[in-house]
Amino acid sequence: MMLSRRLISALAVAALAVTAGGVLKTAAAADSSAPQPAAVHPQIRVVTNMGNFVVELYPDRAPITVAEFLKYVNEGQYTQTLFHRVIPGFLVQGGGFAAADEAVKPTHPAVFNESGNGLQNKRGWVGLARTEAPHSGNCQFYINLADNPELDPLPVRWGYTVFGRVIDGLDVLDRISTVPTGAEGKFKSDAPIAHVVIQKIELVGPGGIKQDGPGQLAPAPTGTEVLSPN
Repeated sequence: MMLSRRLISALAVAALAVTAGGVLKTAAAADSSAPQPAAVHPQIRVVTNMGNFVVELYPDRAPITVAEFLKYVNEGQYTQTLFHRVIPGFLVQGGGFAAADEAVKPTHPAVFNESGNGLQNKRGWVGLARTEAPHSGNCQFYINLADNPELDPLPVRWGYTVFGRVIDGLDVLDRISTVPTGAEGKFKSDAPIAHVVIQKIELVGPGGIKQDGPGQLAPAPTGTEVLSPN
């Protein structure tokens, strides 16, 4: 009789373990199938002397680049800066030179190249400008006026990090692309003869990233520009 009771007790414990295991597996399955929160995509408004446009940013694809860009936005880095490079059918580039005297703006250290994030240099998408060195991007950005696959990465070379998309006001950029350009001031070519000024960039959409305070800035190298691969 004692053996039967022990057997019954052991079977009961085993059954409880199986039941508990089933509950845990069901709970795990429920957790894995639960809807995940949507990624937060901050939006910024670029205010220029030729009109405004809005850019949506993708920190889920380019977290380092977006965080650094928003740091510059919160510090007022882009206030009264130039779109100093305008090439119709290619891109508009700016954010690195002061409108008042075309002086190079100081920057934080360059960021890691995130061009392998799956976002492509297509019309209306925003990328981080850099020199030929792949990890040299800092505050300057560009907007593609057309599809520019030559700026995307390949297995044998780095590309240019895409981190945002114009969601409103692309017509403003098309208008900017029509301004007369050439050698102007400190710029040897492709610069608007009459300044196209970024008056300010402000955070307007969801998920604003707050900064504790402005960081220490250091002088930036001159000549940061988007370069087509050889």
